[in-house]
Amino acid sequence: MRYLDEQAIENIAVGAAFLGTGGGGDPYIGKMMALSAIKEHGPVQLLSTDEIDEDDFFIPAAMMGAPSVLVEKFPKGDEFVRVFQKLGRYLGKEVKGTFPMEAGGVNSMIPIVVAAQLGLPLIDCDGMGRAFPELQMVTFHLNGISSTPMAITDEKGNIGIMETIDNRWTERLARVATVEMGASSLVSIYPCTGKELQTASVRNIVTLSEKIGQIIRSNEQDDAANAAKLGDLLAATNGHHLFSGKIVDVERGTTGGFNRGCVTIDGLGETADEQVQVFFQNENLIAKKNGQPIALTPDLICLVDLETLTPVTTEGLKYGKRVRVLALPCDPQWRTAKGLETVGPHYFGYDLEYVPVEELVQKEAR
Repeated sequence: MRYLDEQAIENIAVGAAFLGTGGGGDPYIGKMMALSAIKEHGPVQLLSTDEIDEDDFFIPAAMMGAPSVLVEKFPKGDEFVRVFQKLGRYLGKEVKGTFPMEAGGVNSMIPIVVAAQLGLPLIDCDGMGRAFPELQMVTFHLNGISSTPMAITDEKGNIGIMETIDNRWTERLARVATVEMGASSLVSIYPCTGKELQTASVRNIVTLSEKIGQIIRSNEQDDAANAAKLGDLLAATNGHHLFSGKIVDVERGTTGGFNRGCVTIDGLGETADEQVQVFFQNENLIAKKNGQPIALTPDLICLVDLETLTPVTTEGLKYGKRVRVLALPCDPQWRTAKGLETVGPHYFGYDLEYVPVEELVQKEAR
């Protein structure tokens, strides 16, 4: 057990944005909300999954929809607690804590806001180990846990409870409601016991986000030091450096409650004749180099600033920006048959067979 102060939140926001693979919302917006909450209410207690009671009850709060709309549709501020308390009252159970549904700039911060405002602990786990665009794309789904009852609300005050026949129907119906709410909503979903968090979640994601953020935010002054920082980042995440270059084209649109598109990156220097394309649906899903896959969902594809290693979200992609393309192996649960059925390339409409990133890296090296 420990407490998250302002420095920890600064680091977590950056690290979670990195793990968010382009999605999860603007880390600055989420960070400012969390910093404001702990300034008013005090530091948030962080508990590991080993420190919670199996019979206690926990629920998350998260944003659903297209992250880019947050640039113009800023949260009012009371939605997070409202949706959290709505589900708690409906279930008629005492809620002993909260946790993030995914790693991402906003969705890693919303539970901190809730925890601070309600005086609850934050549990060091999530349901993805990264970010994914749809509600059934969580390890709780892989373990047979129902997404409903769920609560959904918007900044205007509309709020409701939903119960569905399965987790895919939850996604379909909640997505329609989210589009009508202005392409973003707040949800509280996948209510879990302590035992379910211990067996079905991705553990220690908040701690990992903080460690990544510490590395990225460290000040480096020369090329050698920056190279060492990149090495530290890859070592901390078991990651791989796939490509460096300049963004030369961005195709991006908001359809069906998602940010969808493709970013094209031309190589620099010795790789000037090479090109990488990264395809995304809120999150980065497929990376191709000269037309050949070099990383595939559910492995993490992370775009970062060429020099600072600051994460670049999909809404932050712009012509001329120089970036690195990094890739990390996903949590082992996603590499199971059900995991690949849920978040593999075929689900997103790509006619590609999943190959672990470490195998693709080895193939590229030969």
